[in-house]
Amino acid sequence: MLRIGVLASTKATDLQAVIDAIKAKKLSAQIACVISNKPGAFALERAKKHGIEAIFLNPQDFSSGEKFDLQLVEELKKRKIGLVLLIGYNKILTKIFVDAFGNRAMNIHPSLLPSFKGWDKDVHKEVLDSGVKVTGCTLHFLSEEPDSGPIILQKPVLVAENETVDSLKAKVQNAEQEIIVKAIKLFAKKKIMVDGKKVHLLGKC
Repeated sequence: MLRIGVLASTKATDLQAVIDAIKAKKLSAQIACVISNKPGAFALERAKKHGIEAIFLNPQDFSSGEKFDLQLVEELKKRKIGLVLLIGYNKILTKIFVDAFGNRAMNIHPSLLPSFKGWDKDVHKEVLDSGVKVTGCTLHFLSEEPDSGPIILQKPVLVAENETVDSLKAKVQNAEQEIIVKAIKLFAKKKIMVDGKKVHLLGKC
């Protein structure tokens, strides 16, 4: 069974969809741990509530990002993690982590990349300020450059006339949850192939 490790710095709202899909037996996977770089992240409480190991790694305990990532990789390997999900993880990962988990680490981003790179509500504000009529979300593999790895799945979301940052975030999160669950199914069935910057999906889940 696929063992999943989650990296999160905030609420990890999308994680709940994965937990629910596993409980409903729609996903053949196990979330082995949730690791956060923020001690107060609700993601850790969400994990504990569902009997998932919750780990806080304090960046201040390490002299560099590389040393932090060495420990992070060790924690994940110790738990035999086959897939890492980055859900609202706000710490830039170094080459050490990318080399260890690159095409086994998926990051969810709240826009249709390569447009509107950035973080959380800042992205949604930029979308609204730009006047575009369609935004969405992107699930991509990790790379050394943030928000630039091979794209696995994207889902568009229409921007309403009276849209706010919060209402748009909620709509985009619904789309995020849908493609995360879909991608985990594909990954578990070895139906995702990475060819340079391109991702080929081999059949449907």
